[in-house]
Amino acid sequence: MITLKRSFISSLALVTLMLAGAQLASAQIRAPRPSPKASVMGTIGVTDLTITYSRPSVKGRTIWGDPLPEQASAKGEATLDDQNARPKGAPIVPWGHAWRTGANEATQFVVTDDVLINGQKLPAGSYSLHTIPTKDEFTLIFNSVANQWGSFNYDATKDTLRVKAKPQWVPENKEWLEYSIEPVDDSSARVNIRWEKLTVPFTVEVKDVKGLTLTKARAAVAAAKPDDAQIRSQAASYALQNKLAVEEAWGWLNESIKIRPTIGNVGLKARMLAQDGKTAEAIAAGEQAIQLGKEAKANPTAITNLEKLVAQWKTKKM
Repeated sequence: MITLKRSFISSLALVTLMLAGAQLASAQIRAPRPSPKASVMGTIGVTDLTITYSRPSVKGRTIWGDPLPEQASAKGEATLDDQNARPKGAPIVPWGHAWRTGANEATQFVVTDDVLINGQKLPAGSYSLHTIPTKDEFTLIFNSVANQWGSFNYDATKDTLRVKAKPQWVPENKEWLEYSIEPVDDSSARVNIRWEKLTVPFTVEVKDVKGLTLTKARAAVAAAKPDDAQIRSQAASYALQNKLAVEEAWGWLNESIKIRPTIGNVGLKARMLAQDGKTAEAIAAGEQAIQLGKEAKANPTAITNLEKLVAQWKTKKM
């Protein structure tokens, strides 16, 4: 009996040690990276753009320049972006060779809808962003293999888009590589790749923001539950205010009001009727919306603003 008990305890201890060892083996310690991870996100209309990258620093090194003679074995665009194989004194980013455009993992470029990069189409999706730099021109490469380490296994046959960009030399030094997204107008933004004394800007454009928004609104209405008045009202509001698919939008608005009349959807109806010159109908709808708002104890400012509009419409009617 004692022997069996000791044997059981020994076996249990062994299993416990094995499990503890397995947990230690699978555990990962998070340590600081010399090139910290960063991400920048921007929205163009209803399209989200996210760039995730790692930020190398200059550290007094030569960043740009011609490859050294001993690097001549890298033919064509083959990457020289391996710090373990880089000869002493070689530039960090040699001209004419594929670069991950960051550090560690290849930079990721994600867009939720089709866009134009410097005027050329890039479908919605996730990409690794590589570049082939020269002093006077950068080739931007959007590769369909989004998750890869650096440009070490970069395969040009998997490129989705290549487009040219013009680098700009500036006097101010940027120690840490940085991506930024700056709005240009309602349908485009400028992405800047900035490191050391060089900036590489390129444009990301959504060709038809209003049309895309309408498409998304239609999809949202189609997917909405039968009792969802808000989605229908929101879709109608965007379409009517932008004079898009007007008849369809009126259908969404009337459905919304039928499901649940509120100061929001009935008030929208009043404003759209007034915009169409149907003053008497606008006044009636406006007064109904005001009453609904008071009964629901809606935002007092919304009620007051609508009361002012109705008063203006009554003046016009007289």
